[in-house]
Amino acid sequence: MENNQQQNLAHGAGLEHRLRNLILNHSDRDQDIQSSQGPVPNFAQNAPTPTSFSTGASSHMDGRSSGSQGNSASALPPSSSSGSRRRLNQAQRRQMSAQLSIPIDPRPPAAQNQMPQSARSYASPPGYPHHQYTHSGQYRNQRPHSATFRPGSRGNTLTNAPLTGTPFLSHPRHHQSLSYHGPMSPLGDHDWRQHAQHNGEAPATPSDASSPRNSRPSNASLYNPGRQYHTRPEDLKSQTDMLDGLCRTIIAGTEIESADIIEKENFRAMIEQVARSVIWQYEKEQNGIVDFPPASVQLRCFGSLSSGFATKAADMDLGLLSPLSHVQPDAPDSPIPRLVEKAFLDIGLGARLLTRTRVPIIKVCEKPPAQLRADLLQERAKWERGVEDEIDIDGVPEEPDMPAIEDVQSHDHKQDNHGQGSQNLSRDSATAENRFHSLKQGKKSLQNYYINAKTLLRQLGGRDLTNSNAAEFGKEDFEFLNDFSIAFVEGLEDEELRKRLLGYKSLSRYDLAAKSYRRTLYGVHTQIEGEKLVMMWESRQIKEKDDHQEQQGQSWVTMWNNLQNKSTYGVDPLNYNKELQLALEQLRRIPSIQVLLLSQNQNESVSTYHNRAIKVMLELGCHDTPTNESPVLPLVIRHYIKGILSEKIRDQVEKFASSRNPMTLCAVAIRHKSLQLALDYERCLEKGAYPDRSVEHIRAYIDILRRPMTVSKQTPHLLRFAIPVTPATSSIISEIRLLGDPSKMGPNLPRDPYRDRLEFPKSGVGVQCDINFSAHLALQNTLLLRCYSHCDPRVRPLVLFVKHWAKVRHINSPYRGTLSSYGYVLMMLHYLVNVAQPFVCPNLQLLAPGPDPNLPSDQAEEATMCKGRNIRFWRDEAEIQRLARENVLNQNRDSLGHLLRGFFEYYAHSNSLSTVQGRGFDWGRDVLSLRSPGGLLSKQEKGWTGAKTVVEEVNSMAAPQPLAPTTKLSTESGQDRAGGVLQQHQAIVQSPQGVTVGQPNIPLPVTAPPGGHNTREVKEVRYRYLFAIEDPFELEHNVARTVTHNGIVSIRDEFRRAWRIIKGVGKGGGAAEQNEELLQDLGVAEELRDREEFSQLLDELHGV
Repeated sequence: MENNQQQNLAHGAGLEHRLRNLILNHSDRDQDIQSSQGPVPNFAQNAPTPTSFSTGASSHMDGRSSGSQGNSASALPPSSSSGSRRRLNQAQRRQMSAQLSIPIDPRPPAAQNQMPQSARSYASPPGYPHHQYTHSGQYRNQRPHSATFRPGSRGNTLTNAPLTGTPFLSHPRHHQSLSYHGPMSPLGDHDWRQHAQHNGEAPATPSDASSPRNSRPSNASLYNPGRQYHTRPEDLKSQTDMLDGLCRTIIAGTEIESADIIEKENFRAMIEQVARSVIWQYEKEQNGIVDFPPASVQLRCFGSLSSGFATKAADMDLGLLSPLSHVQPDAPDSPIPRLVEKAFLDIGLGARLLTRTRVPIIKVCEKPPAQLRADLLQERAKWERGVEDEIDIDGVPEEPDMPAIEDVQSHDHKQDNHGQGSQNLSRDSATAENRFHSLKQGKKSLQNYYINAKTLLRQLGGRDLTNSNAAEFGKEDFEFLNDFSIAFVEGLEDEELRKRLLGYKSLSRYDLAAKSYRRTLYGVHTQIEGEKLVMMWESRQIKEKDDHQEQQGQSWVTMWNNLQNKSTYGVDPLNYNKELQLALEQLRRIPSIQVLLLSQNQNESVSTYHNRAIKVMLELGCHDTPTNESPVLPLVIRHYIKGILSEKIRDQVEKFASSRNPMTLCAVAIRHKSLQLALDYERCLEKGAYPDRSVEHIRAYIDILRRPMTVSKQTPHLLRFAIPVTPATSSIISEIRLLGDPSKMGPNLPRDPYRDRLEFPKSGVGVQCDINFSAHLALQNTLLLRCYSHCDPRVRPLVLFVKHWAKVRHINSPYRGTLSSYGYVLMMLHYLVNVAQPFVCPNLQLLAPGPDPNLPSDQAEEATMCKGRNIRFWRDEAEIQRLARENVLNQNRDSLGHLLRGFFEYYAHSNSLSTVQGRGFDWGRDVLSLRSPGGLLSKQEKGWTGAKTVVEEVNSMAAPQPLAPTTKLSTESGQDRAGGVLQQHQAIVQSPQGVTVGQPNIPLPVTAPPGGHNTREVKEVRYRYLFAIEDPFELEHNVARTVTHNGIVSIRDEFRRAWRIIKGVGKGGGAAEQNEELLQDLGVAEELRDREEFSQLLDELHGV
């Protein structure tokens, strides 16, 4: 027993001795690190392994103990080998405990960063981490990149090419914004931002994006991975197996078939002949180019069909190239687009030229329906006569985040050929002054009055102050905006409201006229909204439910009043706007004010409106019972009825409510629901939305819905009203259940701002394509993506799976504020190039070969530049395919499921990743940059920190001059077929041999518009940076520019949902159930939910 105790004591003493030496040596190491100016050493490599810790560490530290003891003698007693050593005191034990918590730094040693070029390969070395970390934590996902490795010398044409990328860039990850400096020098020595700070105000900043993520104190030198999700190996296998099987199943039914490709290629060849004929005739007749070669005109395929990422439903994107034309097709004054459009219409195709897109395009369909073709011909005739639909901007509610093809709200301002000038008014003109002072609200709502005021402000040459234009605002801009803001208040219809506002210091005519203070139109509009709420508070008939709520509401009103008279209101107008907005939101949360604001919104369902009213009533301490004697219930019912949207329904509900006393809110809502349902059915019948066999049942049910309601016998004490079901009406109601909710049908849905009568149907019109007249960079982009698809056989199925997922979840429509399919392709490539470990694809732009020294300078520039953009990348498709077949481009052998799991995790959260080192994507600060080492830039360094509205004046497509009435182009053998769909798919799909593509001789009557005109359009282009993806070549172009606030919320929610489902696999629940949920079609899910809600509505109406 004594021997065992002695052994334990000796063992404890030895362990204590080793721990003490570890502390001392670690302190020395920390001092060395803090005093060193060189790179941080690699703790992960130098640290001993756990199995050799007790021996290796002892011998290592024993060798240094003599040199280390002196520095720490005052902190710890000298070491001794005897078992009777004095016990450490509390302070020493606390120091030992703190210093033993040593985070591991996974950074590679600096020597590995200097790997000689001859020793490099395409793939990451085994165990080589892809993430770099710095002392300050400002570098994230800065991985050793494929650009730092070069192919071997055997047969590779790029062996001697110079490196184009700089690995391990040491620039800081986030910089201070350079786009926001306040006004310019006319305001004085200090700008208005500096004035705000001198007056004790905290300057307003667009966001906190200038500070680095996960910032640490400057003396923090150790890597802290943060919270990390850990998964069990068996769960990881279940998750990857599920995704792997699901991916293979989806790809089998999603991938485009060769027959579809052949069909599209035949159509491309046919319309190419049409385009060649009309351009050849135009160049010959109008420009005198007698020997113009028709074969120089090409319709080249780009986009998903050419890159290899096409699905079955993919349309065809074509670029029209005519390099020998006198005026290039993409020039603003080129008549070629209009000529081609008319030629397509003349041979029976559907064709529509769109000029308000980012680049002009013609949408073409093979077999347009008769009505669509008639509408297209009518639109063309209107353009030829010089007649275009005017856009009425008065009284139309503005969509604050309306995404369009280019997120453009265009207002046409015509300018004739005689240069009579634009209708845009100068703010210095007399006309501007008259329009300025005639700004009146009249009968418009406050929101529409504000929209009209913004439009007038732009027409007068002014603009409102925002974060994106603050750096450009000068003294004259503020003076004009101040005067306009006062005129906006003076134009209010409510005289009492106008007097109250003008009595506040923040709207003092003297202060604003003296130009010493500054306001914004948005801030004044916010102030008007808040003052209307304060007036409601002062005239309300009820109080809050208790003294505490009443005092809180009064304090918010007092805070609002004090804010209106704030002495420094005009020092920093943007910060003052934020204060006003926060105070306004507080006023809106007061229940006694909410009840006075009850109103059914446009397109709001009755159920939603009813639930809002119930919530307000409960917050006022009232319950919806017939025995309730509180004055709150009658007030809520009165304002509920007053806020009903339809005047006809409002009168009938009011008559019903007055027919019985007492009355409950639930009873009023039931009557409202029945009358609204009857009105919805009537609208659908007017538009012929139902088949004839159902019309009789629907008309009978409308009569039933408008019958008097009776108190339900099941709950008479609750005063529940219902329309009783009789044997005669039972069969009608059963038929109605099968027809579905009429409120979800077209006649009752809000007008879709992205659809019009000229939009092509998604199916039933044959082959569809878009012809782009400025596709030079798009063709280069397509080639880059195709080269990436050659790098590894897993790239295509991964991309196709993600595109299918985005489609079924309804987050792939840039027209509706989400992301294009091209954006999702770049997201996947970013993951495969920069996040997967080892990488799946090398960075082809960083592997770009140097220019051929034997080429003349002009030819060398043409090979590396397009439209002023650097288009260099490794484009040797044959060599890439050969190296990929030999498995030398990468060392990654992960399954499809494993890569998909990592992809969804990376974009689902910004915490530490579970299978690789590094963190997830930060949507608020990161910019995906495929060309850059590491794949990420910050929004700060790109200057993409706030939305910007750019006003552009562009020429419409010029009218062509008269040509000969007809022309014919014979088919020539050996015509250039470069750019055909089949040719560009040869590496993807083997087309059958012997396929002959017909090229008919087509007579093309071409006439010019007799009333040809030249117009100018003013376009307001909204550039958003909520989600930022840098185009590989157009570096200033954000591929995700169309993503709105609602769009980015939907996209991020879908990534989180997918990751939540994936994590749940293996933790209970069948895998098949999880598979179905992951790719559940959102449209189908919404339809099922709508049917269930409609069935519940019918049960409620009939007391079932």
